[in-house]
Amino acid sequence: MRILLAEDDPSIAEGICASLRHGGHAVDHVASGSLADNALHDHNYDLLVLDLGLPGLDGSEVLRRLRSRGGGLPVLVVTARDGLPERVRVLDLGADDYLVKPFALSEFEARVRALLRRANSQGMPELQLGRLRLDLPGHRVWIEQTPLELTAREFGLLEALALRADRVTSRPQLIEALCDWDQELTDNGLDIAIHRLRRKLRGSGTGVRTIRGLGYLLEEAEPSAEDSAGDPA
Repeated sequence: MRILLAEDDPSIAEGICASLRHGGHAVDHVASGSLADNALHDHNYDLLVLDLGLPGLDGSEVLRRLRSRGGGLPVLVVTARDGLPERVRVLDLGADDYLVKPFALSEFEARVRALLRRANSQGMPELQLGRLRLDLPGHRVWIEQTPLELTAREFGLLEALALRADRVTSRPQLIEALCDWDQELTDNGLDIAIHRLRRKLRGSGTGVRTIRGLGYLLEEAEPSAEDSAGDPA
């Protein structure tokens, strides 16, 4: 998942970014409301973690502008502003959840998992493709009852493909899903990740098929010999 964090406190931002990246997410961090508004215009995200007391443009205004443009991007507000009237106001603006600082990272991580589960799994705790089962918020995969060990990048790749299992996913879409602003993924790096994922998916009843010139498709079929070779689209 790709997450935007809008937080102007460096120490808090560092801790949140580390927590999210440890969980296998790509994270973009901005420290002002105007930068957050611009990022939301220019990029697609799976979750916005939003502080209210941002310089330049208050977090409430960032949220108001986001909701005025439509779309259902989940928003988790993290703020020092407490009190029932403030919570009600922000939830009425369109926030999906509200967490008061200081907070335990374990609670923050649980709320992130809950929001992503509702948004990306349509309320279902798992996705099933062939003999492959995916717990997206928990970052767990099984082939029937056997756990499948994947790296964070391999899981991110599988997740991006699984969420578009009925559509072709282009190479730029995969690269964007797997990278944040502080990381780069080359075409060769993507080819390596796809090759390794294909190898681990053997026997799962699910394969990654190359659609030449367009991208990749996750489908309920064993990968062909050509796909197993990892040829780029």
